[in-house]
Amino acid sequence: MTAASAVEMSPLVDRFGRAITYLRVSITDRCDLRCVYCMAERPEFLPKRDLLSLEELDRVATAFIRRGVRKLRITGGEPLVRRGAVDLIHELGRHLRAGDLDELTLTTNGTQLAVHAAALARAGVRRVNVSLDTLDAARFAAITRGGRLADTLAGIAAAREAGLAVKLNTVVLGGVNDDELGALVAFAHERGMDITFIEVMPIGEEGFGRGDRFVPLDRVREGLAQRLALIPSLHRSGGPARYWQVAETGRRVGFIAATTCSFCATCNRVRITASGRLETCLGREESVDLKGPLRLDLSGRELHRAIDAAIAAKPAGHAFAEAWSRPATRRGMHVTGG
Repeated sequence: MTAASAVEMSPLVDRFGRAITYLRVSITDRCDLRCVYCMAERPEFLPKRDLLSLEELDRVATAFIRRGVRKLRITGGEPLVRRGAVDLIHELGRHLRAGDLDELTLTTNGTQLAVHAAALARAGVRRVNVSLDTLDAARFAAITRGGRLADTLAGIAAAREAGLAVKLNTVVLGGVNDDELGALVAFAHERGMDITFIEVMPIGEEGFGRGDRFVPLDRVREGLAQRLALIPSLHRSGGPARYWQVAETGRRVGFIAATTCSFCATCNRVRITASGRLETCLGREESVDLKGPLRLDLSGRELHRAIDAAIAAKPAGHAFAEAWSRPATRRGMHVTGG
């Protein structure tokens, strides 16, 4: 093995000793919804020429898998609005079949699942996360700026019918949906799904979701515990969620308290945007370009050098706690994929 190939196979470990085993790849910044905490009402999406091609997305994901990534999540925007998304996921599924990847998953708003769920299952996807912030159609339309709750519910039903495990993700918004969190738990658990609640984060310059909508998740958990018996769980999904099992249902409730409970010391994640920027921290503005090395050097050596430089500079943690007066990042959540 040459020195170059040895580097390209070596595990990714940052300067704090954290092994990078989880990669989130955004394949588009576009979405068919306009969630208020995620993007502007009239966002400026990237032109197609600025996006990584499907082949380039495959190459960069494969590079990380060779370096020890075991979990790969496809995100957006809404990933299923990109033409060829399912084909890309099918190609990436070869890493599952070879034993080089433990899990290939997808985060989606669910609107396109009725069309694509069966194909995703054939591609090797076994689990999807679906964003669902309310069970009220009028609230759903308000939060998403015009979306139809029925489309997401139909997508959830199609995913379950295709044999996919579904986990719901709910962003808790004070004064908007925090009065129906118990109903969302019941909805999920009655259908054999887990659910995770997420604190709003000071990311992006548009929309609400700053201090006036922030609800700490310890308050959410305390509220649920008044009606349900919550038992701490050792279950881990590979990400930052911490889980409790509900004794009455046997299902789990997760909490991602990104602001009030820092889990940065154990962070194993990095993210790639649809334009090829490697972001090593969701709550920091800094990123490293991978598109240039990917296109200029087909051998992959420059790509791996850029990856190594980015991992070496991965920060100790985010700065959400200090960011309520201004956003921690200018980019919206739809650019990175959460």
